[in-house]
Parts: sequence; structure tokens; C-alpha cells
Amino acid sequence: MKEWIEKRFDEHLELLTRLAAVPAPSHREDKRVAFLLKELEKTGYAAFADGAKNVIVPVGETLPGKFTVYMAHTDVVFPDEDALPVRREGGRLYAPGVGDDTANVTAILRILAYIKEKDLKPKQPLLFVLNSCEEGLGNLKGVREIMRAYEGRVREVVSFDCSMDEGFVVRAVGSERWRVTAKTQGGHSWGAFGRPNAIHRMAELVAKLYAQDVPKAENSRTTYNVGGISGGTSINTIAPDCQMLYEYRSDDRRGLEAMRESFKRLLAEADSPDARFEAELLGERPCGGSVDPGEQAGLIQRCRAVFAEVTGSEPACFAASTDANIPLSLGIPAVTFGLYVGDGAHTREEWLDIESLKTGLLIGLKIVCGAHFEDGDI
Repeated sequence: MKEWIEKRFDEHLELLTRLAAVPAPSHREDKRVAFLLKELEKTGYAAFADGAKNVIVPVGETLPGKFTVYMAHTDVVFPDEDALPVRREGGRLYAPGVGDDTANVTAILRILAYIKEKDLKPKQPLLFVLNSCEEGLGNLKGVREIMRAYEGRVREVVSFDCSMDEGFVVRAVGSERWRVTAKTQGGHSWGAFGRPNAIHRMAELVAKLYAQDVPKAENSRTTYNVGGISGGTSINTIAPDCQMLYEYRSDDRRGLEAMRESFKRLLAEADSPDARFEAELLGERPCGGSVDPGEQAGLIQRCRAVFAEVTGSEPACFAASTDANIPLSLGIPAVTFGLYVGDGAHTREEWLDIESLKTGLLIGLKIVCGAHFEDGDI
């Protein structure tokens, strides 16, 4: 495998550089879908895209048994519709989204190229998915559709996401995201002074949200955040409207439920005849469900063992919000980790260490091939 990686590494880096330039805002990943389908066709795969803009590559789909799913998301957090800037400086490659998650998408493409070139035959059916809408208000649309379309046929899910040095995501952090709107009569700041101001009323609600008690339970964490606020007309107008963006997160379902109850209670208390409040749910990500502990531990250990073998270190395990939320919420074992080293995710100066791509690809190849193909063929 190492020899193949070294021999093909220029191709790997060239492919990553081209893909990183292709824009892919959540819900608008069409250009990357077209790019990926073309590349997979050249590699010899009959890949296809579904209605959620997932690119799907079944391998050994006629074999009996359930699928192991390997996935990486195609969308980035940036709204650009034109080509994204990519540059190489020394041993680093810079681009918005170059690591999160373009490097991991490229790793899957190269794993598939290895399987095809070596003419490997799987022992069990595999499903490789380059999925849409993982970021922000994409609301995990891509993986939700995969779990729906292959309901009852998925054994486990490995999601390649994040940087290799961040560790393993083994528990799901759920979240609910809201847009809250306050409306009042408004009026002139002098002539109508004394009327309720929507910004003032929203500020009062924000203050109460930040004074609420956060659920506390052993080995769990719950958080909240007001991430944006806007509204009003002019400096001399009593604001007739105001909006805010609010979210809460927890790695425990009880924590989410408690935060929802607290939010709705405070919202109801803020609502009045002279200041109306409305809330719109923008997105929700579930916490983990009833996953078989033995099966989850087995998947984690299999992947961590390869990681330790290649890198010489044991990755830490933690909770986060990723594509793995959906299978975990459905009781399906799942884990998330990355196949590159870099930093600056979700900034336009994101970068990755080029040499780390070799280590990441070796980890990916060993995890996939070691579990699903005969040793003599690899």
C-alpha cells in the first residue's frame, strides 16, 4: 500500500487541488457532484447521484448481508458559486474547505481507485457515499437520505471528517437551531416615544436565555448560543421588528429536551399583545440512540487499531456533531475521524499538511481493505 501511495501521490495531490477549487455550498453542491461523477466514471465505477445530491458508489452490492458505509461530505461552509482559490506554499495546501472535507472526499476517491486497480473483490457489500449538506443549515440532509434509502441495510457507518489529529467522534452532540422574530407597532423615536421597541424586547429575551440554568448530568455537556441578531429601520425609528438566531446543543437527549422546554417557556413569557414573538425551527440534529455497546466498541476499536498501527499513537475519543449523528440516533454503530492534518477549518485560510495525506490515505486503505477484502488480494 505504501508503495502504491508513493507511486500515485502526484495524482492524489493533483486531484485534491482540482476538487478544492470547485465550489459547493450546502444545498448547491451540483458542480462537485458533476466533477465527482466524471472522475468516478474515468476510474471505472457506475456511480450515481440521488435526489439529495449524494454521490453513491456501491461495491459488491449483490453480496448478501448489510452494507458498511464509508462517507465524506462534499459541501463547504462558504457561499461562493465561482471557483475557490487554491494555493500551495511550501508543504501546505491552502483553500477554503481544503481539509473539511475535501481532503477526505479525495481519500475516498483514491481508495476506490486502489480497489479498482487491484481488482479487489469484497467479502461483504460496501457503500461509498460522497454526501451533501453536512455543514450548518444543511441539517445533515445527505446522510438522512442515505439512511432512509437504505433503511434496514446498513450495518455500520464510518464518516471521514475533521483533521486526523482531532481524534475520534464516538458520541453524537444533538442540536436545535431557531430563528426568533419579535414584532411591535414601531413609530417615530420622538413622536411615539414609549411604545415597545422590538430590539429592546428581544434583548430582554436574550438576557433571560443567558440567565437560564443549563442541565447538568454526569459525563454529558449542554450549551447554548445566540449567534446573530438584526432588525430595526433607522436610528430615529422605534424598531418594529427584530430577529435573532439561537441554538442549544447537548450530547444527552434529556439535555436537549430540557433546553427546548426552557426556550419555549421563556419565549411564551416574552410574547405579549404589544410585542409578538414567533420562532421558526431552522435545523435539528439528534443525539445518539440505543446503539449496541459491543458493536459500537468493536467498530471504534477496529479503526483505532489501524490508526495506532500507522501513526504510533492512540486517538482520543470525544463527542461532536457530524454525519454520524444520524446513524447513531437510529441505533447504528458509527464513528467519525479525519485522514489529514491541518488547521483553520471554516476560514478562508484553511490549510493542510501535504505529507499528512499519505498517512491518512494509508489509514483509510488499511481500514477498508483490512476489513472487507481477502489479505492475499490486497
